[in-house]
Amino acid sequence: MTASSTFQDALVRVRALAELANIDLEIIEGLLHPKELIMVSLPVRMDDGSQKYFSGYRCRYNSILGPTKGGVRFHPNVNEDEVKALALWMTIKCAVIGLPFGGAKGGITVNPKELSPMELERLSRVYIRVLADFIGPHRDIPAPDVYTNSRIMGWMMAEYDSIKRTHAPDVITGKPIELGGSLGRDDATGRGAYLCALELIRKMERALTDISVAVQGFGNGGYHVARLLQQAGCKIVAISDSQGGIYAKKGFDVESLWQEKQRSKHIKGVYCNGSICEMVEHESISNDELLSLEVDILIPAALEGVITKDNAHGIQAKAIIEIANGPILSEADNILHSKGIKVVPDVLANAGGVTVSYFEWVQNRSGQTWTLEDVQQKLKEKMTAAFEAVWDLAENEKRTLREAAYIKALRKISAAVEAHGTHNYFNG
Repeated sequence: MTASSTFQDALVRVRALAELANIDLEIIEGLLHPKELIMVSLPVRMDDGSQKYFSGYRCRYNSILGPTKGGVRFHPNVNEDEVKALALWMTIKCAVIGLPFGGAKGGITVNPKELSPMELERLSRVYIRVLADFIGPHRDIPAPDVYTNSRIMGWMMAEYDSIKRTHAPDVITGKPIELGGSLGRDDATGRGAYLCALELIRKMERALTDISVAVQGFGNGGYHVARLLQQAGCKIVAISDSQGGIYAKKGFDVESLWQEKQRSKHIKGVYCNGSICEMVEHESISNDELLSLEVDILIPAALEGVITKDNAHGIQAKAIIEIANGPILSEADNILHSKGIKVVPDVLANAGGVTVSYFEWVQNRSGQTWTLEDVQQKLKEKMTAAFEAVWDLAENEKRTLREAAYIKALRKISAAVEAHGTHNYFNG
């Protein structure tokens, strides 16, 4: 689907669920419009001496609950509508988890694989140079996203410090540990989804060793959730990336697949013992075939809009846990619900990343350094509490988990807006 329709689809879902939650129309209208959106041109001196221009974006969608928070992605498809949709989802996500943040998102339209390391650094720094007055520890806090990492966040923080003539580690999260980053940030998104999966499996009253899992997308989030679920006893029977996937009924050793992907840049059915890897029996499948496998849990961890009204009828998983942002279109939700498929929505399932980013921000502001065990325990407490609250709301009000998550978030946002006064208050 197009990025433009991604944002429109997000608005359709918000409007429908806000009306379902009986949210004041004035508040609904406010949620349909981003607070601030900036588009900038970024001049970069290339290694060959030429100057090239890149388009950059940053959207602060809603700040009623606190300073806005959201990642920065480097990708050829980044555009205004995608950034707005992602910032809206982040607004909902922070409210679901109970973080004192609003939602934001940013990005640059670029294929970072085509840039040298020095060109990438120049691009990262000029992005902050142009947006230095748009962000800040009390205003808007960027973080890593697609094709950005801790090193890039370190460059961005250094540029901000240079411009503002200060040391502000709390302006950026997802930084290197040595520059004020938090332990536990590297696997936070996958670990958060894993914690949701554990809660869901417990609700299903199933043994972990009886659970089969298919993961579409083998980046950071997909790898870590697959790794953790396998360690817990689940069987990871299928994994794919943009080039296709593999399937084995007996399951795979996730760490071996990850090692092979780092070595060859391809997903292959292997088992590795140290540096020695040998092929294991498996089938090659497409991403579409992976989505329709008969498994207990399907985890879309790649792109938005992969499950639509056209393929939703073919989904055979008993449950879906969304790690990607917006992998299921609103038009497919009712189909999945009619099939009895439980969906743990992205605004809950992939919130581990922003939650540990919040922990990093707190540590930076207080001058503390938490242990890995502290971070993981606090993440577990946040994720399981949010999951239980969403599950209970869904059960008590006869809603899907997505409806319950949005209703919980929208009621929290609504209460904050109403504290300032709405039409109903001012009209007596």
